[in-house]
Amino acid sequence: MYFPPTSGTAWETTSPAMLGYCPEKIEALYTFLEENQSKAFLLLKDGKIVLEQYFDGFQPTDNWYWASAGKTITAFTVGIAQQEGFLSIDDPTADYLGEGWTTAPLEKEQLITVKNQLSMTTGLDYTVPNLGCTDPTCLLYLADAGEQWYYHNAPYTLLDQVIEGATNTTLNQYFSQKVRIPIGMNGTFLPVEENNVYFSTPRSMARFGLLMLNEGSWGTTPIMTDATYFNEMINTSQDLNLSYGYLWWLNGKSSFMVPGTTATFPGFLIPNAPADTYLAAGKNGQFLSITPSEGLVWIRMGDNPDDLPVPFLLNTQIWDKINDLVCPLSTTDITKEKWQVFPNPVVHELTIQSAEHLSHTWELYTHTLQFIQRGDQFSSPDFSVYAQGMYWVKIQSDKDVIWKKVLKN
Repeated sequence: MYFPPTSGTAWETTSPAMLGYCPEKIEALYTFLEENQSKAFLLLKDGKIVLEQYFDGFQPTDNWYWASAGKTITAFTVGIAQQEGFLSIDDPTADYLGEGWTTAPLEKEQLITVKNQLSMTTGLDYTVPNLGCTDPTCLLYLADAGEQWYYHNAPYTLLDQVIEGATNTTLNQYFSQKVRIPIGMNGTFLPVEENNVYFSTPRSMARFGLLMLNEGSWGTTPIMTDATYFNEMINTSQDLNLSYGYLWWLNGKSSFMVPGTTATFPGFLIPNAPADTYLAAGKNGQFLSITPSEGLVWIRMGDNPDDLPVPFLLNTQIWDKINDLVCPLSTTDITKEKWQVFPNPVVHELTIQSAEHLSHTWELYTHTLQFIQRGDQFSSPDFSVYAQGMYWVKIQSDKDVIWKKVLKN
């Protein structure tokens, strides 16, 4: 598995063609993402970038919010704190926040552990007007800890104070020292209303996904050595919502619950994703998806037209496009034979010729489908200033849209 350097912008790529991805299918994915208000999308295979695209003027160095996808950073950081002996997730939360952090009777408050905060099973009242309020007056007893699952933000947010109380340092400082700097991430938690929200570049989110794919190690550098906690984090954490670990969402289970309801639904959370997929998910479609069996990590940042707390439908739709990326198995394509591009390999100008002498336009792309040049039948793609390697030429006429692979020598 490949790991990019922890400084600088170098990051090795794998050509989509190596995975059998069709350029027209990639274009369909990018069109869907753009139409759904995306800002950034990356797909990694075994650590190398296969697809990377930005939309709506967003730049690779721009920061974006993770929303609730950042909960997974907190879960990882709690694991590091336990690994270093600062806390135990089986301890009562009151050991770190003090008695009276809720208005529950003290004997009921004492039942709530750090593990309950990680698994959304504190039993605190989810019918209060503001689920983000962390004031004790907002944290009311409803059920014993462990007896109900509900996506309640406030108890999660208080994990920040648990970490700070246990380690005697801020969440940002501790995460930066133990995780962010060692793996080359950027970013920080910032207060947004009652929440602490992580902001970073898209590539930093992908780095965190790669750390997870490699089971808590960055290359040969161990970050999380507590294998028991790591495995608990990405497996079912309680018997109420089988599709929830420690703040991570899990695919491949027989049922799932979602934010905003106490209902249980049958089947996989993401029905068209591989069963071993797990993901970080946040409002407006902030997604970090990891599929260990395929060595895949993909991230999506952006806005979203619907107002769901976590838009799992969008995640499913993205998987539809990813599953469709591979070209059909047929090796004969009559349409492509109507068009010739030569010389191939090319050094300077490439000639595009139609057997039917069709009017056409052309566009030149890098192997990762970054647009670089366009023209029509009265001009030719000029490769003189480009580096050696593989490129794609998209040819469009009234009858056809085809793609040709071209090598530059």
